[in-house]
Amino acid sequence: MTTLEKPRLRRSEVPAYLLDKHGIPIALATLNKMATTGGGPAMRYAGRIPLYDVEDLDRWATDRLSRPVTSTSEKVA
Repeated sequence: MTTLEKPRLRRSEVPAYLLDKHGIPIALATLNKMATTGGGPAMRYAGRIPLYDVEDLDRWATDRLSRPVTSTSEKVA
């Protein structure tokens, strides 16, 4: 079963999923930091193991993307 077929992923699997499915590169260290400080995708716990629902990862990835633009002057900060 590939990460694209699992309903929930371990944190170590999330960077590959986001890159493969959404083209969003993110380091595992960044996810670890976001899990502590906030701003990352929603997670659940199975005992002490954080798990990420694929639907939550997809939503988080979509929310991080800007709207399509045709020039850099259209980018909103």
